[in-house]
Amino acid sequence: MTFTQTPDTPPVPPASPAPPAPGDRRRWFALAIVMTAAFMDLVDVTIVNIAIPSIQRDEGASVSQIQWITAGYALAFAAGLITGGRLGDIHGRKRVFLIGIGGFTLASALCGLAANPEMLVASRILQGAMAALMVPQVLSIVHATFPAHERGKVFGLFGAIVGLGAVSGPLLGALLTEWNLFGLEWRPIFLINLPVGIAGLVLGSRFITESKAPRALRLDLVGVALVTLGMLMLVYPLTRGRELDWPLWGYLSMAGSLVVLAVLVAYERRKSARDGSPLVELSLFKVKSFAAGIAVQTVFGIALGIFFLVWTLYMQVGLGWTALRAGLTGVPFSIAVSVAAGVSVQLLVPRFGRKVLQAGALVMAAGVLLYIWESERYGLGITSWQMALPLAVMGVGMGLIVAPLTDAVLSQVPREHAGAASGLINTVMQMGNALGLGLVSVVFFGTMSDHLAPARLGPAYADAFQNALGWVAGVMAVIFLLMFALPKRPAQHVEGAPAEEPADEKEPALL
Repeated sequence: MTFTQTPDTPPVPPASPAPPAPGDRRRWFALAIVMTAAFMDLVDVTIVNIAIPSIQRDEGASVSQIQWITAGYALAFAAGLITGGRLGDIHGRKRVFLIGIGGFTLASALCGLAANPEMLVASRILQGAMAALMVPQVLSIVHATFPAHERGKVFGLFGAIVGLGAVSGPLLGALLTEWNLFGLEWRPIFLINLPVGIAGLVLGSRFITESKAPRALRLDLVGVALVTLGMLMLVYPLTRGRELDWPLWGYLSMAGSLVVLAVLVAYERRKSARDGSPLVELSLFKVKSFAAGIAVQTVFGIALGIFFLVWTLYMQVGLGWTALRAGLTGVPFSIAVSVAAGVSVQLLVPRFGRKVLQAGALVMAAGVLLYIWESERYGLGITSWQMALPLAVMGVGMGLIVAPLTDAVLSQVPREHAGAASGLINTVMQMGNALGLGLVSVVFFGTMSDHLAPARLGPAYADAFQNALGWVAGVMAVIFLLMFALPKRPAQHVEGAPAEEPADEKEPALL
């Protein structure tokens, strides 16, 4: 996805409206619309986890179907992110954004009206694919709509929206599930997107100004197909293996995913030489900090994918808590992430550099170990306030990592590849998340019997939760070691250097 700047772009064709003038209030309406869409996506990712036990009870979903309700969205979102950005560059960001938000709204309706778990999984995959069209356009539209001197304020607002989405998603999901509006159980968590999406579609068609990249890269649909196939061959056997008693085809499929990855690398190398528009810019991996950063993002995504799903199942199924109580229990975590993220970027990283991220990995691991200890000590009688300390510690650790990590990974990447690199970072994060959700079958459900007596349900879930958190702590230790390959300090802008590069050389970071 290519960033455009008004002074450097060629004249807009007569068929396209001119960008809003600096005093034009339409650009603020456009900002509100795209920010609302970004918020809708962020909330939809977090809102589902808290409702998973309710969906399982109401629909009779199997373990693998529960995993695919979340992993299917993440996989479709990851596979389509880069292509979604390039479609906006080629065909117009406004047009692709409107298609994305319309499709996301339709998919939300299908999720809310799902008659069975299979329909819900398919609708979630469609929802993720539509989010991949919608989300990458947000920052591109902002860049094309606002002059450089106003973007700092706008990106500050965007950061606040991200924080608000992280905090409000679980709470909103808990409230909507607990209220059981019109007897619809969990369905309002999806149906709430309908009025928001319809309003965004109508207002967006009126207030958003169309923009395209002056020289957009070509689509790499073969690359997308290979990435998606490789991930499916790895994730699908992980989610179904336990239910099917780990058949031989599952192991062959997982081994075959490595072959697909090798084919992808060979194809991307050829495509890069042929037309310079590969899905994955392989030359980036020659940059040590970037290669390490991609590994960190992938492994971090795995840890988060495991933790958030098993945490929800532990509280609502193992401990028997309501969705509202589980949602409120997570508030200390969300607040700690938001506060630590702000402090790390503004105060700590400029002074201590990479050590802040490594401290975050160790702090998060300490919080996980503390959580394991409390779960063992208090057993099924553990309370929300007893969980507050480990969750706050984990939140601080996560906040120290998530905010400065992208800058650290990109700091040694050539500026002409910044957009491709940032898009790839977010893609592998989502793929890691999907892989982590697939691994829940192994590290959580794999430790318990298929047929548990009611009296054994709570203890079995508590034991499985502790086992899964042990894996998460181990993953954080791996992340700590990988971070040694990151630069000690993110590169600083040279004084007097131009603040922004030409329009055809810079691409925005995907969300």
